[in-house]
Amino acid sequence: MFKALLFDLGSGFLVTCEIFALTLVIAIPLGLIVAFGSMSRFKPLKYFIRGFVWVIRGTPLMLQLLIVCYGPGLIGLFTVTEPMIAVIIAFSINYACYFSEIYRGGIESISRGQYEAGAVLGMSKGQTFFHVILPQVVKRIVPPMSNEIITLVKDTSLANTIAVIEIIRVAKNFTGTYAVNIIIPLLVAGIFYLVFVGLLTLLFGFIEKKMSYYKV
Repeated sequence: MFKALLFDLGSGFLVTCEIFALTLVIAIPLGLIVAFGSMSRFKPLKYFIRGFVWVIRGTPLMLQLLIVCYGPGLIGLFTVTEPMIAVIIAFSINYACYFSEIYRGGIESISRGQYEAGAVLGMSKGQTFFHVILPQVVKRIVPPMSNEIITLVKDTSLANTIAVIEIIRVAKNFTGTYAVNIIIPLLVAGIFYLVFVGLLTLLFGFIEKKMSYYKV
């Protein structure tokens, strides 16, 4: 039975990893776009983006997931028939908004003098941003970004609320199939999470150490 449990949880964990990876691939660049929008000099766009980010950050991810999955159908629009798609959309939007605030904080923490110095040296705004500002921003945002990414690992468990067969859903289903105490498969699922988070912690520690040569 224990082998069957590990096999089933392993298959569910692959779905968890898929949610995690796809969310990051979409949310990391999308968050930068949102950050630029929230810093735009065009005030209607700036206030719209900041209002949207405020709503997303101020409401539960589970509620957003349910709205993305069932909301369009309730108002006569298209119906999201594939729960996995709803999960990726909801998670990507949510984490893009959180990442955007991290990006914005990192960018705004750089003094204006560095932009002016780049202009004096004949660099364009793009060159100044990518060659002078961005390396400093990346170093500053690694710790908060790592925290959000680790939180994402655990938030993937919310996908089971709309019947996505990730690791927590598998653990619950295993209980019904083999008539075992639900705490056992959930504890084993917790070990999967711990190992994954441990590996990510080591990875981000390595990244921070590699970037420690640059003092800000």
